[in-house]
Amino acid sequence: MTNYAKLLDAELAAIAAAGNRPRLLLHACCAPCSSYTLEYLTKYFDITLFFYNPNIAPKEEYDFRAAELARFIGAHPACGGVKLSVPAYDSAPFFEIAKGLEDVPEGGERCMGCYRLRLAETAKAAKDGDFDYFCTTLSISPYKNAAALNEIGGELAEDCGVKYLYSDFKKKGGYARSIELSREYDLYRQDYCGCIYSKMEAQKRRT
Repeated sequence: MTNYAKLLDAELAAIAAAGNRPRLLLHACCAPCSSYTLEYLTKYFDITLFFYNPNIAPKEEYDFRAAELARFIGAHPACGGVKLSVPAYDSAPFFEIAKGLEDVPEGGERCMGCYRLRLAETAKAAKDGDFDYFCTTLSISPYKNAAALNEIGGELAEDCGVKYLYSDFKKKGGYARSIELSREYDLYRQDYCGCIYSKMEAQKRRT
């Protein structure tokens, strides 16, 4: 099994040895998942966060999560040079890939399609913006499949010609640190990924 945390360490060591600061387009799903990831990666990269999440519903939830992300960037000392790109809300691409998969449990085929949808748009934006790398904060969550995310990212990197930053941000205390930062900055921590299907599953768990 590939150790993506070690791959990340090796890539960061090479970047540090080269003495440059590559440009990274970092797909961000929410402020809590971005918190530790930014704290860690701003030492090595010039980062633009890309809040592309057509799975999130309704629009008010999307806007609130984007606002929380902007608030964290403005508050954390390490994020002074971080930029934020928030595309206009459009849930249609997500519902298109979710057709026929509405009843699939979370973590299944629908989620794999959602990973690919969001990473594909990130890869396209990275190529169009002449970034050196692209990546996602999603792997910090213990509920997300880091191996699948990295596999998809690697495939897309070959297609777009921009390097994918292989990673598993939950490792080495990353997830625990994200919880600490969420408490420190009073970040909104939701109990579902954002889509209506995961929200229904979360509601069932609470009843």
